[in-house]
Amino acid sequence: MEKIIVKGVNQLRGEVNISSAKNSILPIIAATILCPERVVINNAPMLEDVEVICKLLNELNCDVNISSINNKLTIDTKNITSMDPDAQLIRKMRASFLIMGPMISRFGYCKLSLPGGCNIGSRPIDLHLKGFKLLGADIMIGHGFVEVKAKKLIGNTIYLDFPSVGATENIIMASVLAEGTTIIENAAEEPEIWDLAQFLNKMGADIEGAGLGKITIHGVKSLKGISYTPIYDRIEAGTFMIGAAITNGKIKINGVNEEHLRPVIEKLKECGVVFSDYKNNSIIVDGTGEKKPVDIKTLPYPGFPTDMQAQMMSLLSIVDGVSVITETVFENRFMHVAELQRMGANIKIDGRTAIIEGVPKLTGCQVKATDLRAGAAMILSGLIAEGQTEIGDIYHIDRGYVQIEKKFRNLGADIYRIDS
Repeated sequence: MEKIIVKGVNQLRGEVNISSAKNSILPIIAATILCPERVVINNAPMLEDVEVICKLLNELNCDVNISSINNKLTIDTKNITSMDPDAQLIRKMRASFLIMGPMISRFGYCKLSLPGGCNIGSRPIDLHLKGFKLLGADIMIGHGFVEVKAKKLIGNTIYLDFPSVGATENIIMASVLAEGTTIIENAAEEPEIWDLAQFLNKMGADIEGAGLGKITIHGVKSLKGISYTPIYDRIEAGTFMIGAAITNGKIKINGVNEEHLRPVIEKLKECGVVFSDYKNNSIIVDGTGEKKPVDIKTLPYPGFPTDMQAQMMSLLSIVDGVSVITETVFENRFMHVAELQRMGANIKIDGRTAIIEGVPKLTGCQVKATDLRAGAAMILSGLIAEGQTEIGDIYHIDRGYVQIEKKFRNLGADIYRIDS
């Protein structure tokens, strides 16, 4: 089993290139099912999750070509035959459930095992199923599986009780080929929703309002094959911003949409980080100044992203003073706290609130990546900890970061991967 070793303390310096967004490319890959023509996805991040969903499409008898040389995916779904893919693949990743919307839209049937993913809290699929049902699908839930059938999908108005990203994406994809007009109210507003809609519209869909709270989808008869490049990964970019801050470093990040990262940037500014020279999707992050404690409350976009909560906690654990983080999105997303405490952090948990009292230093030790973003937090803490930090369970990290140790090493970090 592989581990990541980090030896602190070095200031980060130099430039880093951000990959395309994990949370964009997964629904985009799923959406290729809607089109029986060849689709090319450029600048595809070679991630574990991307490999899993591509294997899932292979299970459906799709032709998927992955070129790691030029980071290109070529997908042809015209020969789909299987409607009941391997349960083990579905359980590996929650985003696997995103194939259900496209499958019932194009074929009127899909049967899937209940999905897996990071154990960060309850992420029910009831909103997905509510949307499918309102579009006219029949749903049967059995022991560990969901089966959805629809002779014909008819547009409808769907109100989401919570602005779920996955449900919004799945309902959009189910509605694209439906008869009539579908309106999704209280829809998720994340940039990745906008990106999926851009991809589908380029294929010939008719979607308005994506990235806003109300999305309108006018059903079309068919879609055409295209070439597309997803947006940059705002969470990866935010992770490297915190890398500069936590090491008192100064770096240039290439592949940043400033608007997508506004809540993170504003909190880092409040903490004492300086941002400058934003142009051509690049930004300079100066973390050399004195840091101040801040309070954070995670919220659906455009609020502070839950996917940046663990990384911010790593930074605040060595900032003098008391910071408070309130997690409102997932009820079990403080599993990294115990790992930070092992390194010497002073953090107390009260329900969904973490109270962080900054300490002068962290000390390297053996920790584990309890989930994807927690793994990034362990790397960030290792960058400034005295001694050596050994991170286990790094398969979580590989689900969402492309060659993260190489990118940090190019910025001057002493970090490498070993086989234990």
